[in-house]
Amino acid sequence: MTERYRVRVGHDNFIFSCGHFISFAGHQCEKLHGHNYRATVEVDGPLGEDWYVFDFVALKRLTLAITNELDHHMLVATKNPVIHVTGTGDAVEVSYKERRWVFPRGDCVLLDIENTTAELLAKFIAGRLLEAIAREFGLTPVRLSVEVEENVGQSAVYEWRQDYV
Repeated sequence: MTERYRVRVGHDNFIFSCGHFISFAGHQCEKLHGHNYRATVEVDGPLGEDWYVFDFVALKRLTLAITNELDHHMLVATKNPVIHVTGTGDAVEVSYKERRWVFPRGDCVLLDIENTTAELLAKFIAGRLLEAIAREFGLTPVRLSVEVEENVGQSAVYEWRQDYV
C-alpha cells in the first residue's frame, strides 16, 4: 500500500487584484485590463514528526506574503520578446509597436517572466514559495502545485515535482 499526503490552502485567502496585458499569436497584444486573481497552493510530502505534511499557518503566511507583493500593482513581464520595458527613474515605460504606456515605478511589479499569463504567474508564485520554504524550513516538498484563477471557472495550474533518483 502506498500512502500520499497533501495539504491545500487557497482561494479567498490569496486574492490579488492586478492590471496586466499579454502578447499572443506572436503579433498581437491585449488591451490593458485587470483581474481579481485567486491562488490555491498544494504541498505533498511525507508526514513529519508532528504528523502533518506542512503547517497550514506557515503555508498561508508564506503564500500571502507573495500575493500581497503582487496585489494592487501593474504586472509587467520583462522577458517578453515583443513587449519592451524600460525604467527611467520613477517611471516604467512599456511599449508594443505603436502603443506606449508609462506607469509610476511604485505601481509596477517587474516580473522576470515572458508573459503575465495565469500559467506563468502560477509558476512565479511556486518558485517564490519553494525558495521561502527551503530558506525558512530547510524543506523541499515532494510536489508543490499553484493554481491561479483569473476569472470564475478559468484558471491555470503549475506543478513542480521533486526529481526522483
